[in-house]
Amino acid sequence: MSRPSPSRPRRSRRVLRVPSFAKVNLGLEVLGRRQDGYHELRTLFQTIDLADEVALRPRPAAEGVTVECDHPLVPRDGTNLAAQAAEALRRYARVEAGVHIAIRKRIPVGGGLGGGSSNAAAVLRGLDHLWRLGLGPSGLHLLARKLGADVPYFLVGGTALGLARGDEVYPLRRQVRSHVVLVDAGMPVSTAAVFRRLDGSLTPRENSNSIFYFVSRDLEGKRELRLLANDLERAALDEAPRLKEWAGRIRDVLVQEGAELAALTGSGSTYFGLFEGAQPARRARAALRAAGFAAIGARTLSLAQYRKAWSRSLVR
Repeated sequence: MSRPSPSRPRRSRRVLRVPSFAKVNLGLEVLGRRQDGYHELRTLFQTIDLADEVALRPRPAAEGVTVECDHPLVPRDGTNLAAQAAEALRRYARVEAGVHIAIRKRIPVGGGLGGGSSNAAAVLRGLDHLWRLGLGPSGLHLLARKLGADVPYFLVGGTALGLARGDEVYPLRRQVRSHVVLVDAGMPVSTAAVFRRLDGSLTPRENSNSIFYFVSRDLEGKRELRLLANDLERAALDEAPRLKEWAGRIRDVLVQEGAELAALTGSGSTYFGLFEGAQPARRARAALRAAGFAAIGARTLSLAQYRKAWSRSLVR
């Protein structure tokens, strides 16, 4: 990737507002530890239409990168991944400008829905447009990988296979189209803590094939979501005993109402169900709310829908 020439963006008072969509992991396999200390993963990513809003306001160079968020658990300093993304792009492209990032949260924090990684990718794509760099998703990929394993996926979107750390992303030919019910347990779970628990019992599983089998069946036109599982679920439930108490009840409701797949996403703590129709999804949300759970309705976003949403946001 060639390094851009120093850039002096034109002065602008325009605020660019871009979407920052959530994801679920339809399946997740942890195959072992890599030599670089990370974990070797296979996962199936899926974008959903639940989204934060990221507003980018140009600032003079002397003001640098600043960030604010309306959620108390999201940092407002340089530890915020969105701010790190802006700083990384600013350095790489040698941009002589600052930016203020305002994040309006709708994605539950610490729930395994990828909100922080999505915010970072949204900042990369938004600033690429605002600063007229012309890098595009492929040109931003290397920066995204350095920021976090999930960040590259949010440059792509839709239904995609993630390999290596999850940062090698390959869109699937057939995109999943489903109604989604999310169950927000309201108890953020540390991804690092979940992986530490998993490491205590982890053995290399090079022959784990459920995700590859799903992909091969999908190519044949046969979608078998029930093949999929999340290897992090047991460790996540051990890390959050209260969630462990609720998990069976949540899954039972989702399955009873006809979910094709009911699973924990990422390292938790959000459970989700995929439904073919709107009516069973509504019934599941109602049943979960009656049981005292916070249930959110959403839809999957295909690769084409994801690209269209981004295109609309950049031409406003």
